[in-house]
Amino acid sequence: MDKFMERAVELASDNVRNGGEPFGAVLVKNNNLVDEGVNELHKRFDITAHAEIQAMRRAQKKMHTHVLQGYTMYASGEPCPMCMTAMYYAGIETIYYCATAEDAVEAGLGKSEFVYGELKKPKAERQIRMVHMPLEEAQENPMKLYKEEKA
Repeated sequence: MDKFMERAVELASDNVRNGGEPFGAVLVKNNNLVDEGVNELHKRFDITAHAEIQAMRRAQKKMHTHVLQGYTMYASGEPCPMCMTAMYYAGIETIYYCATAEDAVEAGLGKSEFVYGELKKPKAERQIRMVHMPLEEAQENPMKLYKEEKA
């Protein structure tokens, strides 16, 4: 097994022994470990404190950037929809993972499978109700303002 995946799995196992979930992640660039993370939901009371996001947060803070083009993520488990989305936005180019989403379901961690299913549905059929509220005519349009500022 690759040394970076070995580290991700080691982090995940240590996290379980410390009361957390079985997820560890290692962020790599040019075959160098840049940062790592574990699920810290139980410590931070933060649903977004997943291993992959924690590794990215630490690296981005150190480097003062939100762009991670050319980086690779090693994750002990298949990334959830939130982590996948964050990695897409950051520009992560390759993700290696060990345990599958099905393995997570077998372990009693089945939210990812449910959310992936919900995202495939039309908005009107999702369990979370989504209601579009267009801007009033008199309101400033932040999207238009952004576009003008970037021009």
